[in-house]
Amino acid sequence: MHHRLALLLLFLLPLLLPPGANGAWALELKVATWNLEWLTLRPQGDRALPHDVRPKEPEERALLRRYAAELAADVVALQEVDGPEAAATVFPAARYALHFTRDRVVQRVGFAVRSGLQFVANPDLVALNVTPGARNPLRAGADITLVTPGGRLRLLAVHLKTGCREDRLDTSPRPQCGQLGRQMVALQGWIAQRREEGVPFVILGDFNRWMDNNDSFFAGLQRSGPLARATHGRSSPCWGGGGFVDHIIAGSAARGWMQADSLRVQVFREKGAAAKDSLTDHCAVSVRFLLPD
Repeated sequence: MHHRLALLLLFLLPLLLPPGANGAWALELKVATWNLEWLTLRPQGDRALPHDVRPKEPEERALLRRYAAELAADVVALQEVDGPEAAATVFPAARYALHFTRDRVVQRVGFAVRSGLQFVANPDLVALNVTPGARNPLRAGADITLVTPGGRLRLLAVHLKTGCREDRLDTSPRPQCGQLGRQMVALQGWIAQRREEGVPFVILGDFNRWMDNNDSFFAGLQRSGPLARATHGRSSPCWGGGGFVDHIIAGSAARGWMQADSLRVQVFREKGAAAKDSLTDHCAVSVRFLLPD
């Protein structure tokens, strides 16, 4: 009798322990990427803005802030944001710590990290700016390391060159594809460094690229190591639907941590072109990670 009771307790004990206590999962993270389309506090007509850009009104930023609260992500990679002050109108300082690249551009890349999560800011990935002397240089990547009880997770937020959504990089005559190809090389180097260090990592953001159907860009990234893309084989319901250009890609051990079936797209309740123009033409894309103890 005592022997059978002992065996029963051995079976039930892992089920009774809190998450992580049995060596399984210690932390669940909701990780998202969101392009906020010219989120700036500059007035219309500012010399740093294109003449056709209308900055968002306070009530439009307030609506985006409500969507951010509903998103309730632990970490959000941000694109097209004019620095921390503008980002704080959507991700308030009471809830999120903000980190942005040092780029001297309006459309900067950064992170909003939920208060209570520890992270270390790494140097910007300036190699993504493959046109440093241009009048409108390309954007660097924002690079942080989350420090969790289960270890470290490296995150790189990107906003890559537009204008080459599906062309083969090695044969396209488009100059944008040549620039995207050089950005791919920079990402290959970053991935190789993380694999050499043995650090789990995630690259996420606006890639301005469809990646299904044996895509040459994604295949190029995978030459530096196996990757898992949450958006693989999926279409986006954002503003009427279409292919994903916003992606979340995991490498090293993080491939196994990413719960691909948790992919979500936060669609707007507002409809029509006017709403799309006043808010953002991108929807937040998120996925959950289960980090080990």
